[in-house]
Amino acid sequence: MKVHLTPALRLLSCYMVFIPFSGLVAQPPAHVQNSSNSKKGLFESEDILTITLSGKLREVLNSRVGTPKSLPLNLSYYKEDSSEVIIPVNVKTRGHFRRMRENCVYPPLLIEFSKDKDQLSSIFSEQRKLKLVMPCQEDKYLIREWLVYKIYNLVTPKSFRARLVKVKLDDDRKKKESTPFYGILLEEEKQMAKRNKEVIVERKLLPQQTAPDAFINMAFFQYLIGNTDWSVPYQHNIKLLARDSVTIPFTVPYDFDHAGIVDAPYAYPAEELQMKSVRDRRFRGYCIQNMKEYEEVVALYNRLKNDIYNLYTHCELLEERYIKSTTAYLDEFYKTINNPKALEREFTYPCNNKNGNVVIKGLQE
Repeated sequence: MKVHLTPALRLLSCYMVFIPFSGLVAQPPAHVQNSSNSKKGLFESEDILTITLSGKLREVLNSRVGTPKSLPLNLSYYKEDSSEVIIPVNVKTRGHFRRMRENCVYPPLLIEFSKDKDQLSSIFSEQRKLKLVMPCQEDKYLIREWLVYKIYNLVTPKSFRARLVKVKLDDDRKKKESTPFYGILLEEEKQMAKRNKEVIVERKLLPQQTAPDAFINMAFFQYLIGNTDWSVPYQHNIKLLARDSVTIPFTVPYDFDHAGIVDAPYAYPAEELQMKSVRDRRFRGYCIQNMKEYEEVVALYNRLKNDIYNLYTHCELLEERYIKSTTAYLDEFYKTINNPKALEREFTYPCNNKNGNVVIKGLQE
């Protein structure tokens, strides 16, 4: 007999996966929908947090071209004791593709905190800035992208933490209350670096000039999710993390809505890659001829296999059809990396002098 869960518990079930680097298994919160333990940091809890942005939202959301306008809003949420916390923030639109009105219903936002006394005693006490990923077209694609962040959290702690939240918009010019939707609060890059005792560096480097093991792990991850929308030389959807400004940096990926595993309707591969669909996979690492150099990363992903599958098979927020197609998509990945001939065929693609290292035109701008 199949158990039918409430929307809140369906979301909670997506968290019931062991995360090896944190050593924690998520526990059911006392109040799932409307509260969060203020004693925990924003990304140390898996409770479902409902946040409300209120104020001149229309002006913020309409800032889609040119320099985005930052405006004061209020961010609020309810604590476990049902008391409301209201924090003044400045909010502006951000991004490129998803900021454009013709692409997305809601633009992504940047929330900036001012160290107000209410903030310092809240769940946001450690935050200076936060990215809020808004649904581009439908909630389901945002939920799928959130799970991709969870996959990379399994691979390495040098990854962005992401928290799925329910977002309410309270525009002071609208009398009618808007329908809540899902959003992703994304860990700010400097906080992610500090957590790993590193700093963010901005140097134009080739992939070969970054930490090799970390790059290969990351490139394998991008191949697993079917993502080609990234570049180290142009730092496109990639951040560089290092001990200081001169040591060899690690590559940290983000922004996965163009990945094949998300399968967003607006996502298309770059023309230069000669791919029919984002569901096709293309390894975009650098040329390595000796397949033995991939043995450790293949072993790593084989160890993580059950945890990766569980993220999808245990998440009741996903449609059964999508779970089935994603399981098959993951099967293809594991079939490839565990077949020596298929591994060599796919992962020596960068060694192809003719089209193995194409430069995507848009990234040069």
